[in-house]
Amino acid sequence: MRESSYVVRECQVCRSDKLEPAAFAGYLPPVNQLRPLGTPLAEQPAYPAQVLHCQNCQLVQLGLVVDARILFPPEYPYTSRTTKILRDNFAELYTEATSLVPFDPKSLVVDIGSNDGTLLSNFVRGGHPVCGIEPTERAHEANAAGVHTEMAFFDAHSAGRVVSQLGKARAVIATNVFAHIDDAQSVVKNIAGMLDERGVFISESHYLHSLLETLQYDTIYHEHLRYYSLQSLAYLLQTGDFEVFHARRIPTHGGSVRVYAARKGAYPIQPSVAAMLAAERALPLADQFREFRERMVRSKLELYRLLADLRGRGKRIVGIGAPSRASTLITYLGLDEGILDAVLEVPGSHKVGKYMPGTLIPVLAENYLFERKPDIALLLSWHIADELIPKLRAKGFAGQFVVPLPEPRLVE
Repeated sequence: MRESSYVVRECQVCRSDKLEPAAFAGYLPPVNQLRPLGTPLAEQPAYPAQVLHCQNCQLVQLGLVVDARILFPPEYPYTSRTTKILRDNFAELYTEATSLVPFDPKSLVVDIGSNDGTLLSNFVRGGHPVCGIEPTERAHEANAAGVHTEMAFFDAHSAGRVVSQLGKARAVIATNVFAHIDDAQSVVKNIAGMLDERGVFISESHYLHSLLETLQYDTIYHEHLRYYSLQSLAYLLQTGDFEVFHARRIPTHGGSVRVYAARKGAYPIQPSVAAMLAAERALPLADQFREFRERMVRSKLELYRLLADLRGRGKRIVGIGAPSRASTLITYLGLDEGILDAVLEVPGSHKVGKYMPGTLIPVLAENYLFERKPDIALLLSWHIADELIPKLRAKGFAGQFVVPLPEPRLVE
């Protein structure tokens, strides 16, 4: 792990210098640096979020790598357990993985960036030894819940320590973190060194084509160093002598890809791999990004027009949900406390009682919505709108919803 930020001048994977600008989301603050309410105003960093497309290996990546210690401080507030779609996804991953991969009661499972241990808890209940590797204080929560977790960044040292203490793993898992770690080829090498002969690497990453299809510019922020297609992911994995033997799209984070990879020849390659690769190659990325940039601008103007109309009619507006992506949307649009009275989070979230990054918009507990009864709820967690709207209606919210993306719309 490099101990400083740096500008990307060659592809993070293939080292080609054929990098073309693809999109720009502005200068963004670290999306999980939230200051407590009442903190005196002081200088805060912001970093350019330019997306680059490698013409050689097709990897889409950020043009600036920010020091991981800035992005993932010990007090990092995100927790997996507070999102039902993630809890359900992790339970389903356990069922699928144990049907595809031969596990026995001694088969070790390692989770990189294991957060509060929500994913590994499924393997614990299944009777498997586990180890999480998590750099933030969420590791303490996992250990308290009975999920063995090492508090460390994932690198050669932490990987070697797990192997020396617990042996080789049958599965190493990285959900929504494989695109977060710098020096991608070293990450693959370290994962390979942790696996036994039939060991499998299971990754879940935000899927590039979901981002493009549904205009998810709000997933562009500095924790996401790379935006994988299966094509670019397979290219990266082969540098560690892995081959992909199964891949499929899943709904988490607005559209992700789950990939199973192992040493060449260890498992039969399923038809899902060729099918997904063929679908990707039929859609030239340069054309898709040209349309994506135009849609970004149109969507921004349309959403601002909608919010301006609502505010002009005296409507009180709050945001619903403070996922990392909410910070990008708020910053790119230029929203502030004059537009959003607050952003509301579920009780127990570590983000409650703080300001949204780079703003004076307070993050408050969700009960504000039912006690203060604002007129409009802007769904910052819009990618789970189908789950949120009926839940908030059932709890008593009678106002209107604004779904900001892909096309801004008002839901009565």
